[in-house]
Amino acid sequence: MDAVVKALSARSREANAVRNREAEEALPHPRVSREEAEAAVRTLIRWAGDDPTREGLVDTPRRVAEAYLELFKGYREDPDALMARVFEEVEGYGDMVLVRDIPFASHCEHHMLPFVGRAHIGYYPNRGVVGLSKLARLVDVFARRLQTQETMTVQIVQAIQDHLDPRGVAVVVEAEHMCMSMRGIRKQGTSTTTSHFTGLFRDDPNEQIRFFTMLRGPDSTLRR
Repeated sequence: MDAVVKALSARSREANAVRNREAEEALPHPRVSREEAEAAVRTLIRWAGDDPTREGLVDTPRRVAEAYLELFKGYREDPDALMARVFEEVEGYGDMVLVRDIPFASHCEHHMLPFVGRAHIGYYPNRGVVGLSKLARLVDVFARRLQTQETMTVQIVQAIQDHLDPRGVAVVVEAEHMCMSMRGIRKQGTSTTTSHFTGLFRDDPNEQIRFFTMLRGPDSTLRR
Protein backbone atom coordinates (compact mmCIF):
# COMPACT_ATOMS: atom_id res chain seq x y z
CA MET A 1 0.00 0.00 0.00
CA ASP A 2 2.82 2.42 0.89
CA ALA A 3 4.38 1.80 -2.50
CA VAL A 4 1.10 2.61 -4.25
CA VAL A 5 0.66 5.81 -2.25
CA LYS A 6 4.22 6.88 -3.02
CA ALA A 7 3.73 6.15 -6.71
CA LEU A 8 0.51 8.17 -6.82
CA SER A 9 2.19 10.98 -4.91
CA ALA A 10 5.08 11.02 -7.37
CA ARG A 11 2.66 11.12 -10.33
CA SER A 12 0.76 13.97 -8.72
CA ARG A 13 3.96 15.96 -8.18
CA GLU A 14 5.00 15.33 -11.77
CA ALA A 15 1.58 16.42 -13.08
CA ASN A 16 1.75 19.60 -10.98
CA ALA A 17 5.24 20.32 -12.30
CA VAL A 18 4.02 19.93 -15.90
CA ARG A 19 1.07 22.28 -15.26
CA ASN A 20 3.37 24.84 -13.65
CA ARG A 21 5.78 24.70 -16.59
CA GLU A 22 2.91 25.16 -19.05
CA ALA A 23 1.59 28.09 -17.01
CA GLU A 24 5.01 29.73 -16.96
CA GLU A 25 5.42 29.27 -20.72
CA ALA A 26 2.07 31.01 -21.28
CA LEU A 27 3.12 34.12 -19.35
CA PRO A 28 3.34 37.35 -21.37
CA HIS A 29 6.80 38.60 -22.36
CA PRO A 30 9.08 40.01 -21.16
CA ARG A 31 9.18 37.88 -18.03
CA VAL A 32 11.74 36.74 -15.50
CA SER A 33 12.80 33.16 -14.93
CA ARG A 34 11.36 30.95 -12.20
CA GLU A 35 14.73 31.12 -10.43
CA GLU A 36 14.69 34.94 -10.48
CA ALA A 37 11.15 34.98 -9.08
CA GLU A 38 12.12 32.67 -6.21
CA ALA A 39 15.23 34.73 -5.52
CA ALA A 40 13.05 37.85 -5.29
CA VAL A 41 10.87 36.15 -2.67
CA ARG A 42 13.95 35.25 -0.63
CA THR A 43 15.02 38.90 -0.81
CA LEU A 44 11.61 40.05 0.45
CA ILE A 45 11.77 37.54 3.32
CA ARG A 46 15.11 39.02 4.37
CA TRP A 47 13.68 42.54 3.94
CA ALA A 48 10.79 41.57 6.26
CA GLY A 49 13.36 40.54 8.88
CA ASP A 50 13.42 36.74 8.68
CA ASP A 51 15.82 34.07 7.47
CA PRO A 52 14.80 32.42 4.17
CA THR A 53 17.07 29.44 4.91
CA ARG A 54 15.29 28.34 8.07
CA GLU A 55 13.16 25.20 7.94
CA GLY A 56 9.75 26.87 7.82
CA LEU A 57 10.75 29.24 5.01
CA VAL A 58 13.13 27.23 2.86
CA ASP A 59 10.34 26.10 0.49
CA THR A 60 8.39 29.35 0.67
CA PRO A 61 9.89 30.92 -2.49
CA ARG A 62 8.83 27.89 -4.54
CA ARG A 63 5.34 27.94 -3.03
CA VAL A 64 4.93 31.69 -3.63
CA ALA A 65 6.02 31.37 -7.28
CA GLU A 66 3.48 28.56 -7.78
CA ALA A 67 0.78 30.54 -6.00
CA TYR A 68 1.41 33.57 -8.22
CA LEU A 69 0.80 31.45 -11.32
CA GLU A 70 -2.66 30.69 -9.93
CA LEU A 71 -3.45 34.07 -8.38
CA PHE A 72 -2.52 35.96 -11.56
CA LYS A 73 -3.62 33.46 -14.19
CA GLY A 74 -5.83 36.14 -15.72
CA TYR A 75 -2.79 37.38 -17.65
CA ARG A 76 -2.76 34.05 -19.50
CA GLU A 77 -6.51 33.98 -20.24
CA ASP A 78 -8.20 35.61 -23.21
CA PRO A 79 -11.57 37.31 -22.61
CA ASP A 80 -12.16 37.40 -26.37
CA ALA A 81 -11.97 33.61 -26.62
CA LEU A 82 -14.12 33.23 -23.51
CA MET A 83 -16.94 35.39 -24.91
CA ALA A 84 -16.76 34.13 -28.49
CA ARG A 85 -19.73 31.74 -28.26
CA VAL A 86 -23.04 33.63 -28.52
CA PHE A 87 -26.41 31.88 -28.45
CA GLU A 88 -28.86 33.57 -30.80
CA GLU A 89 -31.77 31.15 -30.47
CA VAL A 90 -33.41 32.53 -27.33
CA GLU A 91 -37.07 32.49 -28.44
CA GLY A 92 -37.17 36.25 -28.73
CA TYR A 93 -36.05 36.90 -25.15
CA GLY A 94 -35.11 40.55 -24.80
CA ASP A 95 -35.54 41.36 -21.12
CA MET A 96 -32.76 41.87 -18.61
CA VAL A 97 -30.31 39.07 -17.85
CA LEU A 98 -28.95 39.44 -14.32
CA VAL A 99 -26.21 37.39 -12.66
CA ARG A 100 -25.56 38.62 -9.13
CA ASP A 101 -23.30 37.77 -6.21
CA ILE A 102 -20.36 36.50 -8.29
CA PRO A 103 -17.53 36.05 -5.77
CA PHE A 104 -13.99 37.08 -6.72
CA ALA A 105 -10.57 37.70 -5.23
CA SER A 106 -8.14 40.14 -6.80
CA HIS A 107 -4.97 42.02 -5.85
CA CYS A 108 -4.53 45.77 -5.62
CA GLU A 109 -1.85 46.94 -8.04
CA HIS A 110 -0.62 49.57 -5.58
CA HIS A 111 0.29 47.36 -2.61
CA MET A 112 -0.23 43.85 -4.09
CA LEU A 113 -2.64 43.06 -1.26
CA PRO A 114 -5.94 41.26 -1.85
CA PHE A 115 -9.34 42.80 -2.31
CA VAL A 116 -12.24 40.40 -2.08
CA GLY A 117 -15.88 40.85 -2.95
CA ARG A 118 -18.75 40.18 -5.33
CA ALA A 119 -19.71 41.37 -8.79
CA HIS A 120 -23.22 41.84 -10.18
CA ILE A 121 -23.81 41.87 -13.95
CA GLY A 122 -26.91 42.79 -15.91
CA TYR A 123 -27.46 43.29 -19.63
CA TYR A 124 -30.24 43.62 -22.20
CA PRO A 125 -29.65 41.16 -25.09
CA ASN A 126 -29.62 42.39 -28.63
CA ARG A 127 -28.41 39.70 -31.02
CA GLY A 128 -28.01 36.90 -28.49
CA VAL A 129 -26.86 35.80 -25.04
CA VAL A 130 -23.74 34.23 -23.60
CA GLY A 131 -23.60 31.23 -21.28
CA LEU A 132 -24.16 32.34 -17.68
CA SER A 133 -21.00 30.63 -16.45
CA LYS A 134 -19.03 32.71 -18.95
CA LEU A 135 -19.98 35.88 -17.08
CA ALA A 136 -18.63 34.45 -13.82
CA ARG A 137 -15.46 33.33 -15.58
CA LEU A 138 -15.11 36.77 -17.19
CA VAL A 139 -15.02 38.33 -13.73
CA ASP A 140 -12.18 35.95 -12.79
CA VAL A 141 -10.20 36.72 -15.96
CA PHE A 142 -9.94 40.36 -14.94
CA ALA A 143 -9.85 39.79 -11.17
CA ARG A 144 -6.83 37.48 -11.36
CA ARG A 145 -4.54 40.29 -12.38
CA LEU A 146 -3.00 43.26 -10.58
CA GLN A 147 -5.97 45.60 -10.55
CA THR A 148 -7.85 48.58 -9.32
CA GLN A 149 -11.53 47.97 -8.63
CA GLU A 150 -12.48 50.86 -10.89
CA THR A 151 -10.53 49.47 -13.85
CA MET A 152 -11.86 45.96 -13.35
CA THR A 153 -15.45 47.25 -13.35
CA VAL A 154 -14.98 49.01 -16.69
CA GLN A 155 -13.13 46.05 -18.23
CA ILE A 156 -16.00 43.67 -17.44
CA VAL A 157 -18.53 46.06 -18.99
CA GLN A 158 -16.39 46.64 -22.08
CA ALA A 159 -15.86 42.93 -22.74
CA ILE A 160 -19.62 42.28 -22.62
CA GLN A 161 -20.35 45.32 -24.76
CA ASP A 162 -17.77 44.38 -27.39
CA HIS A 163 -18.82 40.74 -27.79
CA LEU A 164 -22.59 40.81 -27.30
CA ASP A 165 -23.44 44.30 -28.60
CA PRO A 166 -26.28 44.44 -26.03
CA ARG A 167 -28.75 47.29 -25.66
CA GLY A 168 -27.17 48.06 -22.29
CA VAL A 169 -24.78 46.69 -19.67
CA ALA A 170 -24.75 47.33 -15.92
CA VAL A 171 -22.00 46.15 -13.58
CA VAL A 172 -21.67 46.77 -9.86
CA VAL A 173 -18.65 45.56 -7.90
CA GLU A 174 -18.38 45.52 -4.10
CA ALA A 175 -15.18 44.65 -2.27
CA GLU A 176 -13.16 44.97 0.91
CA HIS A 177 -9.57 46.03 0.31
CA MET A 178 -6.87 44.62 2.55
CA CYS A 179 -4.71 47.68 1.83
CA MET A 180 -7.27 49.58 3.94
CA SER A 181 -7.97 46.80 6.45
CA MET A 182 -4.46 45.47 7.19
CA ARG A 183 -2.29 48.57 6.80
CA GLY A 184 -2.49 52.32 6.59
CA ILE A 185 -5.81 53.53 7.97
CA ARG A 186 -6.71 49.96 9.16
CA LYS A 187 -10.48 50.24 8.86
CA GLN A 188 -11.73 46.65 8.87
CA GLY A 189 -15.07 45.93 7.22
CA THR A 190 -15.02 48.98 4.95
CA SER A 191 -16.67 48.21 1.60
CA THR A 192 -16.01 49.95 -1.70
CA THR A 193 -18.68 49.97 -4.43
CA THR A 194 -18.06 50.80 -8.10
CA SER A 195 -20.50 50.80 -11.00
CA HIS A 196 -20.49 51.33 -14.75
CA PHE A 197 -23.43 51.55 -17.17
CA THR A 198 -23.89 51.63 -20.92
CA GLY A 199 -26.86 51.92 -23.26
CA LEU A 200 -30.29 51.69 -21.66
CA PHE A 201 -28.84 51.61 -18.14
CA ARG A 202 -26.85 54.79 -18.76
CA ASP A 203 -29.57 56.70 -20.60
CA ASP A 204 -32.71 55.69 -18.69
CA PRO A 205 -32.72 56.25 -14.89
CA ASN A 206 -35.70 53.91 -14.60
CA GLU A 207 -33.58 51.04 -15.91
CA GLN A 208 -30.96 51.73 -13.25
CA ILE A 209 -33.70 51.68 -10.62
CA ARG A 210 -35.00 48.36 -11.94
CA PHE A 211 -31.48 46.91 -11.97
CA PHE A 212 -30.86 47.86 -8.34
CA THR A 213 -34.33 46.70 -7.33
CA MET A 214 -33.62 43.24 -8.77
CA LEU A 215 -30.24 43.21 -7.03
CA ARG A 216 -31.80 43.97 -3.67
CA GLY A 217 -33.84 40.78 -3.54
CA PRO A 218 -34.51 39.11 -0.16
CA ASP A 219 -31.34 37.02 -0.37
CA SER A 220 -29.05 39.56 -1.99
CA THR A 221 -25.63 40.38 -0.54
CA LEU A 222 -25.79 43.94 -1.91
CA ARG A 223 -25.40 46.42 0.92
CA ARG A 224 -28.50 48.49 1.49
